[in-house]
Amino acid sequence: MSAYNTNRREFLASTFWMGALAATAGCVANPLKLVEPCGAPMQGFALKPMKKVRVAIIGVGVRGRAALRRIAGLPGTEIAAIADLFQDRVDSEVRWLKNAKKPAPAFAIAGPEGYKRICDSDKVDVVYNVTPWHLHEPIARYAMERGKVALNEVPGALNIDECWSLVETSERMRVPCMMLENCCYGEEEMLMLNMVKQGLFGEITHGEAAYIHDQRLLQFGGRYHTMDGAQDPIKAGRPGWTLDFYSKYPGNHYPTHGLGPVAKYMDINRGDAFDFLVSVESKAASYSHYAKSSFTDWRKDVNVKMGDINTSIIKTKQGRTILLELAACTPRPYSRLNLVSGTKGMAMGYPDFRVAFEDKAGDGRAHGFKNAAETQALRNKYRHPIWKAAGEIAKKVGGHGGMDFIMDLRWTYCLQNGIPLDTDVYDLAAWSSMVDLTRRSVNNNSRPIDCVDFTRGAWRTAKAFSIDEMDMSKLPLGIEDAKRDAEVDAVARQEGFI
Repeated sequence: MSAYNTNRREFLASTFWMGALAATAGCVANPLKLVEPCGAPMQGFALKPMKKVRVAIIGVGVRGRAALRRIAGLPGTEIAAIADLFQDRVDSEVRWLKNAKKPAPAFAIAGPEGYKRICDSDKVDVVYNVTPWHLHEPIARYAMERGKVALNEVPGALNIDECWSLVETSERMRVPCMMLENCCYGEEEMLMLNMVKQGLFGEITHGEAAYIHDQRLLQFGGRYHTMDGAQDPIKAGRPGWTLDFYSKYPGNHYPTHGLGPVAKYMDINRGDAFDFLVSVESKAASYSHYAKSSFTDWRKDVNVKMGDINTSIIKTKQGRTILLELAACTPRPYSRLNLVSGTKGMAMGYPDFRVAFEDKAGDGRAHGFKNAAETQALRNKYRHPIWKAAGEIAKKVGGHGGMDFIMDLRWTYCLQNGIPLDTDVYDLAAWSSMVDLTRRSVNNNSRPIDCVDFTRGAWRTAKAFSIDEMDMSKLPLGIEDAKRDAEVDAVARQEGFI
């Protein structure tokens, strides 16, 4: 742990006011009436309903552009501001809004600190942060300090100190901070969450999560601008910002696409919590092999420090285990694994959705997966209520099979109806902390590393994740309108780019 985090824990343990905070969070005192430091005041927190949600999109590259065009078509929302490092991107989205007959944004700013003018304004309610990883924490913190709801792309933060910064700012300012983990809203992920909550798999003991995606062409192809702001890395002669991270650091840089759904299956921060992890990493070879065999320019000399495959095992406070993997450069088909296993059965999402239970209840055997007809019957029976309500629209609009649309529809619905967001700043911190913790384990010869409890003990009594329904009569949306208003370009629609 950093000195900052250790000192912070000592401070919390010795501070009188934590007793009152613990009482409000439902913490249990011991027989000696000594209250351990705990409390998560933003769990279950909701703002007053917003009649109109005014959204600022910070960063309009491929992901940000797609988000802007989805959100612009949602009832009760308005694109109030646009900011990006590059003027041409800003201008493109202003033109799109005009052509789509949407209101002109109050701000359309290019430059590295344009987001500050936007956050300082009273014309914005939500800051939707779609910037490079190292900008997630500073922009979200600044937004919350100005009273704005902060929505961060993944990972929400890059190290433990950044995670604590977002937790403490959200608590101090009493504004939500949510990570835009779209994979929590996938049709199969929400189906499996429903099945878990219905008890189909019994007591959950194990999960598997991953981001397996061959990104060699993507990383060396010049899609991402450089850390110092050159829009074309190929001409600039240096790596784009994502490859820059991979070149400098080991560990799992991108843990949350697989981990988020599994954490929800296990009610992490709501009845269970991450305890410790070990992380091992293979040698770095595939990026170098690709670069040397494909290029004759500077790209062939890029030295990537991150290993081909990072494999971690997380143990939870309740004794569960989670396998967490990252493989960003190996010639393997895309997968998030997405597996959950319990005392009665299991389900997995890749390569196809499959389910297995005991052959006969109580016989102690589960020798095969359910056949196609049985599997489809289970899918129909346990389809998540939100997908029942909005799935047809989501698939028409698109965005990684509709999950992006469901995610945006859901958080806008929550804000418009005064409902707590589905995940909170403690989830953002716990899931994102794996970037730092896996790196620490790898750098320490794969020794166990303690995880951080950002709820300060409140995970023991917090309300579990629920199966939420959505009343579409409160958010009327026509399929044709959604299709027209969410004209996302073909690159953003490619299912691999998650």
